[in-house]
Formats: sequence, C-alpha cells, structure tokens
Amino acid sequence: MLKKQFFHLLPILLLVTYLSTGCAHKPLNSLHETANDTALDQNGKATVEKTEEMSQNPDVENNIEKELFEEEFETKQLQVADPLYIWNKGMYHFNDKLYFWLLKPLAKGYTTITPDIFRAGVRNFFYNLMMPIRFVNCILQGKGNAAASEFTRFVINTTVGVLGLGDPASQYPLLNLADDEDLGQTFAKYGIGNGFFLVWPILGPSTLRDFIGWMGDAYLNPITYIDPFEAEMAVRGFNLVNKTSFHIGEYEALKEASVDPYVAMRNSYLQYREKKIKQ
Repeated sequence: MLKKQFFHLLPILLLVTYLSTGCAHKPLNSLHETANDTALDQNGKATVEKTEEMSQNPDVENNIEKELFEEEFETKQLQVADPLYIWNKGMYHFNDKLYFWLLKPLAKGYTTITPDIFRAGVRNFFYNLMMPIRFVNCILQGKGNAAASEFTRFVINTTVGVLGLGDPASQYPLLNLADDEDLGQTFAKYGIGNGFFLVWPILGPSTLRDFIGWMGDAYLNPITYIDPFEAEMAVRGFNLVNKTSFHIGEYEALKEASVDPYVAMRNSYLQYREKKIKQ
C-alpha cells in the first residue's frame, strides 16, 4: 500500500520540481536573445561575403551549398540539457548489461519455445489494454477523429478480436487514425519543453517532461491497479519480455554503428520523440 501511495505522489513532486527549474532559468532569456541577435548579424555578413565570392568564382558554389546545408542541419539538432550525465551514463551501462545478460537471453528463449501467433496475440492484448492512455490524450490534444477511431477500434478488438488477442480492426483504414499518444506528447503540444534528459533503470531513456507524463499516464494504465504489487511487476515483466522478442537486434545495430553508444541512444530517443510529437 505504501508503494502505491508513493507512486501516486511522485508525479506531483516531479511536476513541482520541473516548474521550479523552468522558473529558475527564465532570467537567462534576455542573454540568449542578445546572443542570437549578434549571431544573426554575423551570419548575415557571412552570407553576403559568400554571395560575392560565388559571383566571382562559380567553382566554390558547391562548397558554399554544402556549408549552408551543414549549418542548417546543426541548427535543427535537438538541444536537451544533460546535467545528470554521470547518473544517466551509469544507468545506461546498467540497462546495457541488463539487456545482454538477462532480457535478451530471456527473450530469445521465449521466442524459441513460443509460437509467433501467441506472441503476436500477447502484443495485441497489451496494446488494446493501453487504449485509455491513447484515447484520453487524443482528446486532450483535440484529435477528435483519432479519439473516435481509438474507441471504435477498442470495441471491435475486445469483442470480435476476443479481448484484444486479435486485431480485426486493422483491416479498416478509418480505424487506424490514432497514434501512440501519451501525456508527454500532450505536454509538448501545449508548449512544455523537454526539461532535461534522464535515464532510468529498466525504463530506459526519457526526459523530465516525458517521465512526468509517463507517471500521469500510469493512472490510466489498468496494470497499475493490479494487486499485490509483485503481481503487477510480474505482468509488466512478461509484457517487456514479449515486446523485446520482436526487437532483438535493433539495439545491437545502433550500438555497433555508433562511436559513443550513450550519445547515440540519447539522440535516437530525442529524435524519435520529436517525430512522434509532430505527427
């Protein structure tokens, strides 16, 4: 019971911390604006000089275009503070070992002894079970058609699909309008920033905004209300193993292709969330 009460109070405490952090950084805006104005003036002068150089020497045109593209790309890179770098890096290594030493072997063994149709049914069941989270956040974001699609899809898959084990609604395009909306995305739609980057044990990468959103979504997650607490953790663990069984190899590919796996993981998460928010 105490664990449940702490779980419910934690998002409120984090929200207060987030708002306090945001207020503490507001006085820096004027400094950033001044720096931005200076940078704009310098960029303007540089652009004029580059234009004159191009008119005098057409051979440099390709190099100029390449430089401008690289500058634009760097400008669009997401900049999220990482003040808890030591903690985050430690948790990254913890999750990395947990994946290779426990989660991946379990998922591979589970895949070997479990038919694909069963694993797909479990995935469909848990996705269907999370409907309240997607439905409420569609409404909060003003996506009426997506909310109606989500609700209708839930009704069809719960009845015709036998408690969501099947996914007959996927055959109808109009019932696939909704996306995996969550409270973190809803906060972003209302203009709330990422805050700072976070990595949690088992849960993995997040931001302060997304983690507070995750805690808020927990009130709409039916698994949260399973008693006792150990049974809830067992259900979550089973869902995690089943979900991992469909993605074995993806993390390995990201890690092998990167110079710094931690930075690659952080950038990949931030870009993924930004894409979801824009959808």
